[in-house]
Amino acid sequence: MSSPEFNQMLLSNADFLKPFAVNLTRDTEAANDLYQETLYKALANQEKYNAGTNIKAWLFTIMRNIFINNYRRKAKQKTIFDNTPNDYLINLKQATVSNDAESDMRIKEIKKAIQQLPEIFKTPFLLYFDGYKYNEIAEVLNEPLGTIKSRIHFARKLLKEQINRF
Repeated sequence: MSSPEFNQMLLSNADFLKPFAVNLTRDTEAANDLYQETLYKALANQEKYNAGTNIKAWLFTIMRNIFINNYRRKAKQKTIFDNTPNDYLINLKQATVSNDAESDMRIKEIKKAIQQLPEIFKTPFLLYFDGYKYNEIAEVLNEPLGTIKSRIHFARKLLKEQINRF
């Protein structure tokens, strides 16, 4: 079969592919892409078409195979392999209850440690803890910015030493 004859037969039967593409993809943009790719593959593989066979069935098969290959490719891209042991799922139905008494004790311990800080460290630390920025604290306390940063750093360091970590 010559190229012009094949092209004419392809164009006359291509209109049946559009509804099939929409049915497969459920998306008009994806259907247009599938339609174009099918026509491209048909033209590229013209020599594989046997004259006298059903061209509609041949085109439908090409379209279906492209759709399936694209679907599998997308499925592989979304697959995430997790090699970590999932032992924690064994007791998944067991609910954990937070211990308010323990957290209250920790808060009291932290507040006590903050109050025991020397005043030179406590004031900038509390201002920083309340959300003020370093430069704002420096303006309020009328101290250089570097001094404020170092005092807050030392306050944190002292607090870490005072608070018992479990």
